[in-house]
Parts: sequence; C-alpha cells; structure tokens
Amino acid sequence: MPKVVVVGSINMDLVAQASRFPEPGETLSGERFVTCPGGKGANQAVAASRLGAQVVMVGAVGDDAFGRELVDGLDREGVVTRHVKTVEGTATGVALITVAGGENTIIVIPGANHALTPADVEAAEADIASADVVLTQLEVPLATVETVAILAEKHGVPLILNPAPAAQLPAELLARVTLLTPNEHELALALNQPGTPFPDLLAQLPGKVVMTRGEHGAYHVDTQGAVYHQPGFKVDVVDTTGAGDTYNAALAAHLQLGLKPAMRAAAAAAAMSVTRFGAQGGMPTADELAAFLAEQTA
Repeated sequence: MPKVVVVGSINMDLVAQASRFPEPGETLSGERFVTCPGGKGANQAVAASRLGAQVVMVGAVGDDAFGRELVDGLDREGVVTRHVKTVEGTATGVALITVAGGENTIIVIPGANHALTPADVEAAEADIASADVVLTQLEVPLATVETVAILAEKHGVPLILNPAPAAQLPAELLARVTLLTPNEHELALALNQPGTPFPDLLAQLPGKVVMTRGEHGAYHVDTQGAVYHQPGFKVDVVDTTGAGDTYNAALAAHLQLGLKPAMRAAAAAAAMSVTRFGAQGGMPTADELAAFLAEQTA
C-alpha cells in the first residue's frame, strides 16, 4: 500500500445539470442540482484512497458547514486529515459547475484554500518524508506549492505536479518536479509557449511530463527522446468532472509499478470516472479498476 501525501484544495462543488449551456444573459431551466465534495486536492486524495493508497491530506477549509461536511467526508473515505486546518472567518472554497452534454464549465472561488501556507506544509514534513509519492496542484498559493517541491526534493520523494489551473511556472519549480501532468494548454502556459505544437513542448522536458489529451490518452517523452503513447479507453461519457483528478491519483497510486503501468491504470481509472455523475461519485475502487483492466486488450 503506497503512502501518498496530497497537498491541495478542498471545495464544495455546486453542480447544475442542463440540456445545454446558457448563452450570456440567458436564464435556462436546469434538470438537476447537487452539492458534491470537490477541489482538486480532495478529489485526488479520495481517488487515491479508493485505489488502495494510504493518503494524508494537507489542506484548508473555512469555519462553516461546508468545511465540516468536507472534512467528515474525507474521514469517511479513509483519508488522514490531521493536516487539514480550519480557517476562522473564512468561507470554504466552492466551485460552481454547469454540466451539459457530457462537458462542463467551472468557476472556482478559492476561499480558505488561499490560506494554505508554506508553514502548513512544513508542519507536515514528517509525513512528506515518509511518503512514497507527493501529489499537488495549483489551486493553492504558488509559494505553498514551491515549499512542497523543496521538501519532496529534500527527502528524495517523487513529486507529481498537476499544473491546473493553468499558469506559467518558475524554472526552479519545474526542476524539482518528478512528473508534470498537464493537458496540452496547461503545458504550453507552464512553459510560456502558447501555440507551440505539443511534441515540441514535450521534448523540452524529457522524462518529466505526462501530457493528457482527454479521450486520446496521454503522452510521455523519455530522457532518450522516445515517445510513449497510452491510448484512452472508450466508454460512454456521462460527466467529465473530476476525470483529470482521478487520472493523477491513479498515476500516483501506481507509480511504484513503473511509469507505463501507472499510465495505463490512470487512463483506465479516468475513463471509468466519466461514466458516472459527480467528481468523486465516479471514482473507482481498486477492485473495480482491476476488473476493468482485466477486460481490456490495450
């Protein structure tokens, strides 16, 4: 059972489902509304836990009902929450999500996530030092992410950085990352090279990037320049919310098996996640993933 430390955001997702997206200025009748636990950090923590990893979460919530509900939910999922702090006088982060035709639009309001500090990460140093892999994203302050990278490097622990939301990244941070897991847009922005074809982007960070391309799978260029492509798995899409988080969690949970097996497991887990509604609602268990993979030939 690998130990995965996840440093990142914890949100409540407010999800509206409709037949289509509204036009600007239009009021549209929806079909369904639900509140779902979310945030890239929490999503990845839950997904990794369901896949059998021992997961420690480092994050922040507000002193409100959403915050209490989210921490209780992480506890129920088996995620260790001793490093999740409650920020007084601050609202828990929320994401406003509209789902239509299997796609989604999202507005994130960070709330307490922006109160997660480098000191909070340093308080979790012992857990980071004993981890098999550390996983983080960009929904918390960049200085906090940089501290995660410094501590992971200090203790020789592999670091996976999911650079979302997209942002240009400092060279020092990129140098410390073991694996960067962007989509094509996120990789171009991380390197400040918009419009550059993705094979040229991948070649600039050999051995360091697993770039996802939705249903087309993921790509990796090793240190010798060889390109590896893990195809996606064909499924009936219901809701893509949380698919990227499931991918990253599965990659982290299986990284000890080697990068190619981890990429295959991640592609399968992400495919399974889009067949059900909600970011965490579709995340598979280890047994479900094993059964799905056993049925595949690719």
